[in-house]
Amino acid sequence: MTIKVNKSGLLTSIQDLGRYGSQQYGVIASGAMDTLSHRIANMLVGNSENEAAIEMTMLGSHFEFQSDSLISICGGDLSPILNDRPAKMWRPLIVKKGGLLKFGGAKKGCRAYLAVAGGIGVPEVMGSKSTYLRAGIGGYEGRAIENGDILSIGEMSAQSIKLHESLLDSAPHSEIEWSASPEFIPFLREDDFVRVIKGRQFDDFSEESKSMIFTESYKITPNSDRMGYRMDGPLLSLEEKTEMISEAVSFGTIQVPADGNPIILLADRQTTGGYPKIAQVASVDLPYLAQYKPGQVVRFKEISLEEAQELLLDIERRLQLFKQGLMLKLN
Repeated sequence: MTIKVNKSGLLTSIQDLGRYGSQQYGVIASGAMDTLSHRIANMLVGNSENEAAIEMTMLGSHFEFQSDSLISICGGDLSPILNDRPAKMWRPLIVKKGGLLKFGGAKKGCRAYLAVAGGIGVPEVMGSKSTYLRAGIGGYEGRAIENGDILSIGEMSAQSIKLHESLLDSAPHSEIEWSASPEFIPFLREDDFVRVIKGRQFDDFSEESKSMIFTESYKITPNSDRMGYRMDGPLLSLEEKTEMISEAVSFGTIQVPADGNPIILLADRQTTGGYPKIAQVASVDLPYLAQYKPGQVVRFKEISLEEAQELLLDIERRLQLFKQGLMLKLN
């Protein structure tokens, strides 16, 4: 079971939920930028949540399926077209052998995820299938997907097989009415704030800077990538210049280098950093942040650590209910 890449897109790579356990050796975590969309895409086809899927950024790829497959598409809307018809997102779809799935430019969001029942068949490197682009390890030969690549599909789980058979009976033309709840779609929000908690060095910044981070807007510059969003806006500064010892950083850490423009560290972040950290994006908002594009404006809203924990627990509870609902559809 294979998929041929007819057109690679802007930046397409294989990602699971990350390479953990080796950061003490300087090996970065990598993994999906929008973990929520990645997890749901895998759930919809009966995979484990950590299975390898295809991440596309800004401008999507064209795929030719060389075998019957069960797929789902989640995340940003990159104009998916299946056999010359718009492909519905956030639900399972059946693609027949010879089917053509094409993605275009981003209408909403920035990153889309294509999950295939059985997962993308690439070897694990240090416990993960994620592509670490800078080091050239993991994923498909350690690099971004290119034209002409042939992607293998792994063995389907019992749940995937059952789901595939169920859809063949109820939706032989790949059309089903149900989908994941809109509450999981990252860019459908009532407000446009990214929620953050104060960073370890927050109190070391000037009073003006501590106010500006929550009252001013910052634009994502074109010089941004999976390692970090470089921001342009009011300059932030410490009350007094000081030398810092490098310490651990995480997905969503907001560092402020000497030039005063903050950087939000992302999935391909380094393992440690020596710049002061003014804030930390709440884990629950990382998928939302991952769907921002260069040129978009980001505004930050302070919440407490306790609020961040409760928000994360709430989304995890809702995800488990969603997973249980999927299981009921197969019984």
